[in-house]
Amino acid sequence: MQRGPKRIQNKAVVNESPTERLVKELKAEMPKLVLRLSRLGQEGQELRRLLTHNELQIRAIQTLWEQHLQEALKDWENQYATITQERRMMQMHPYIMNINEDAQLSGVVKLFIQEGEWDIGLADNSPRSLCIRGLGIQGQTCCFLNQQRRVSITPVAGSKVIVNGVPVSKRIELQHLDRLVLGSNSTYLFIGFPLERSGEDWSRYDYDYFQSELAAAEGFHIHLGFSSNGPHQPDPSLLAVFYDYIKLMPMVTEANQMSKELKKGVEFKLEIKNLAMSDSKGHDLEKDIAVRVTSVESKQVWMWSKAKFVNRKFLMEEVYQQQVVGGEGADRAPLPRDRDPFWDPLEPLHLGSAHLWLQSLAFRIPLEEQVDVVGPEGTEEAILQAQLVPCSPTGLPLGEDDILIDPSELLGKRLDFQLVLDQCCGLRWVKEARNRGVQIGFQVFDCPQPLYTPAVWHNVNPLLDHRIQFTALRTSQELLNFLQSNALVLELWGLQEGCSELVSSMDGVKMTQEDSIIIDKINASEHLTAETGGSDLSSSLRALHQDLEQLRNSNAALRKENSALREQLNSARNGVENNRGRQERRGSLRPSCDAEFAKALKVFYHSMTSVRGQLQRLRRHKPSEEADLLGLRLFVDEHTYLLKDFSEQLEQCVTTLKQDVAAIVRRKREKSGIWS
Repeated sequence: MQRGPKRIQNKAVVNESPTERLVKELKAEMPKLVLRLSRLGQEGQELRRLLTHNELQIRAIQTLWEQHLQEALKDWENQYATITQERRMMQMHPYIMNINEDAQLSGVVKLFIQEGEWDIGLADNSPRSLCIRGLGIQGQTCCFLNQQRRVSITPVAGSKVIVNGVPVSKRIELQHLDRLVLGSNSTYLFIGFPLERSGEDWSRYDYDYFQSELAAAEGFHIHLGFSSNGPHQPDPSLLAVFYDYIKLMPMVTEANQMSKELKKGVEFKLEIKNLAMSDSKGHDLEKDIAVRVTSVESKQVWMWSKAKFVNRKFLMEEVYQQQVVGGEGADRAPLPRDRDPFWDPLEPLHLGSAHLWLQSLAFRIPLEEQVDVVGPEGTEEAILQAQLVPCSPTGLPLGEDDILIDPSELLGKRLDFQLVLDQCCGLRWVKEARNRGVQIGFQVFDCPQPLYTPAVWHNVNPLLDHRIQFTALRTSQELLNFLQSNALVLELWGLQEGCSELVSSMDGVKMTQEDSIIIDKINASEHLTAETGGSDLSSSLRALHQDLEQLRNSNAALRKENSALREQLNSARNGVENNRGRQERRGSLRPSCDAEFAKALKVFYHSMTSVRGQLQRLRRHKPSEEADLLGLRLFVDEHTYLLKDFSEQLEQCVTTLKQDVAAIVRRKREKSGIWS
């Protein structure tokens, strides 16, 4: 290891081009050839020819090298002159410079707006035209006017021009650092006159800034991601969705432009899945980006995931290059459907969901309610009329005497209830196209498969008339907790002509003898196992059980007779009929008071349904992003009115319950003789 460094030798090398090296080698070879030629005399004709060839080659290489040197020098001088001219123009005139997704390519293109009127577009046949190229750029897209140290832009009819995120259709004056989008996605930053430039940092106006501004103009901006933990703490999940949104925005714009130029008649629109939707507990669902694809002519709708759209976008670009850029659009046959990236088979679409709270079932109180079906972005898709009806195993509704005061009384007992879907009103999905239909899907507790109603078509207010019964053979604490804290999520699915309907799969679903679906399967399986074990007992054990049952019946009859004799003995001993009547009234007092209290609770829960709906409306009531000061004042007034209405309804419900309970207590005291 110590001898290793001694073997290292450094050799200085002069940087030289391959041409210089070749010339040097040829020059070094020349004296050798001359010497050999002089020795050979007449026999060196071949060497003379080779020598002459080498001399000509040396002269040609030297000439070519000098030409390249002159051309490089000329190019450098031209570039220097161009840069000098560009800097001089930048110090004299306003201009627009390109903003690219790659920051290294931003600011490469600068279009100077000198005094007068300048046309912007593909055409460059006029001396006062500035040529730009890109998707959606027309022969003449817009016109710049530089007059009296003011610059304005006027869009040409049919062209797309966006200034600071807002589409413009008429002349507008530009200010320093205004953001321009020409065509589908050609982004430029306007730099004003030198006196307007204050030396601020322009680097913040990057490509993402442009897309964020466009997203904010559509109502989705980064401030929506701020959580309630602080004024500047964005929700990470919503922040990720926001960046996905602004990343896909230019791709959607380009896809729309390609569809327009290829005459596909398809429109693409970004949507945020689960923006205003929640699970059965009311917690927000995970948000994601989807692309809504609509056929303008047939009104058919598809919903593509983010990954699917990105994949299709590359296929669209390939078709666009072949048919439009390649000039084959007129003679090329249309693509078959299985190869057309703009087409997809029809599938049912998830339109929205509604929540039907199950708390009343824990008290065996029937519930009838109208619930709003809310779409992924908070739009009202329909109104659904639904019922929850506690019933007997045979499906007969329970009466008021079966209402429970304490839900824990259900533990270990059988619970039967029916879900009734009566009608769906105001279907926005069918209003847009009458050849559509809908289905309602739901999944109750631990039911392994989602269930669906039969499809209804061509009706804005269809009658569903769907009734299905569920049974818990032995109610567990888990089911009881679920009923008191969860809602049944009713999903609205949209159907289109040509798509298959959703079918309820009964795999793993167990039924009772009355065709009721069994839920709470852990306790149900224990119950069924006990029944199976009982059926396998021997005949002797069954006989013993029968004898035991007879003894129990005899014992109960003897106890009843003994109780009657004891009452007769007490009445004869005391001789006071009033006391016995009072005891009888007291015996019947408790069930009557319990029934009255149950009725009061039923009225309270029914009234709280509307209060819950008012609370949901208050949560969804938000001001518009584009509202001015007057609009905000109107929003505050409306919000105050809704809050006052909610407070009055809640106070009325609580007051009514207090009055009912006070009346029950007063009647109980009167009947028990406390005030007599």
